[in-house]
Amino acid sequence: MKQQFKVIEGSITAPQGFLASGVFCDIKRLGTGKGSQKGKKRDLALIVSEVPATVAGMFTTNQVCAAPVKVCAERVKKGVAQAIVVNSGNANACTGRQGMKDAREMTAQVAKIFHMPEQHVLVGSTGRIGVTMPMDNVRSGIRHAAQLLGNDAAHATETAEAIMTSDSRQKQIAVEFKLGGKTVRIGGICKGAGMIQPGMSATGARPAALPHGGLHATMLGFITTDAAIEAKALQAALQEAVANSFNRITVDGDMSTNDTVLVLANGLAGNENIQHPTSNIQHRTFQAALTYVCLELAKMIVRDGEGVHRVVTVRVNGAKTIQDADAAARAVANSALVKTSWHGGDPNWGRIIDAIGYSPATVVEEKIDIGYSAPGSRKVLWSLKRGQPTKATFKQLCLAVAPKEFELRINLNLGKAAAVMYAADLTEEYVDFNKGDVTDPTTLGG
Repeated sequence: MKQQFKVIEGSITAPQGFLASGVFCDIKRLGTGKGSQKGKKRDLALIVSEVPATVAGMFTTNQVCAAPVKVCAERVKKGVAQAIVVNSGNANACTGRQGMKDAREMTAQVAKIFHMPEQHVLVGSTGRIGVTMPMDNVRSGIRHAAQLLGNDAAHATETAEAIMTSDSRQKQIAVEFKLGGKTVRIGGICKGAGMIQPGMSATGARPAALPHGGLHATMLGFITTDAAIEAKALQAALQEAVANSFNRITVDGDMSTNDTVLVLANGLAGNENIQHPTSNIQHRTFQAALTYVCLELAKMIVRDGEGVHRVVTVRVNGAKTIQDADAAARAVANSALVKTSWHGGDPNWGRIIDAIGYSPATVVEEKIDIGYSAPGSRKVLWSLKRGQPTKATFKQLCLAVAPKEFELRINLNLGKAAAVMYAADLTEEYVDFNKGDVTDPTTLGG
């Protein structure tokens, strides 16, 4: 459908009735990797709706998942929430009973300050795995953040900074559109640069939702909207949006223990409540806007990936099934040999067809086409047609893969199914960033 919304400033504070803040409380002091080198960076965030809101969430399908994921997955089922507290610098993963106690205490602290039910407070964490939370610092950080809440763009930016770990910049967006004559806004922030290949589901259980989702440092996403929408409709909308965005990206092929996307909808825009199931124009417009927000945030993660120099959109068409298209796209997007060739500017289609061949997808060598195009362009320079090299010269192919962003087009010519992955190259900087130095704990990643 035609885009019916415009991008505005303010991200999570753009919708009516949302406040946010980000503060420094020294959570990283316990040795939490590269993020520690950023100095006195905000590391605790608070997002609060002025009224109770409808909530939906998507969570990692990693069988080892962090305490905050377990707490949120259970509470989101109730369909109502009003606040989210998030820390960076500590994943609170693999921390046992103490980790669960700490996650719940974080929500209890917020609930007490704002006189709301503890079940209406959600929690997120990101950072080094296996380190106990420094709760004295966290408690003081929550109190401080509560005092600094605000609804302007600066507050949103500070909140976006507070959830970062190895990210080099904040990731945020907001859009505005009309629903039944009412102005509605959706805003979002996210973080992520390494340990990125989310495969989230509504409950955290496998498999992640196909046809678009896959089974694969942490990505976190927090979205606010003043739209009025029923809980089941919001969950369905988020599931589709995540399937076409966060579950379509990969930096290094690693799925985090903490991947989470949460959305709060407080209804203050005053539009007619969107029900489920429905396919009316209001629902379609809301879905399009939410998917746009999620996809733009997801692409920001890939572009800011650890050591990333090039971003490649891998498009697979002509597969027998959605599962085949997804499998082929992921095999190519996560191949170390393919990713290093992207970094070197080498249009090595041999590595690409090799990855397609070892994927679980049904393929026929003599039918495979491989080519390159500029982002969004219909003009494709084919390096391979029906399994054989074309007359495209090596120089032409090198020019096609030289830009910082390009598209890899793969046609299996076996059916009508398609899939897309937004992927990154693999660089020396990524290896250097993540290998660390055991003699210097501050260099060790999450």
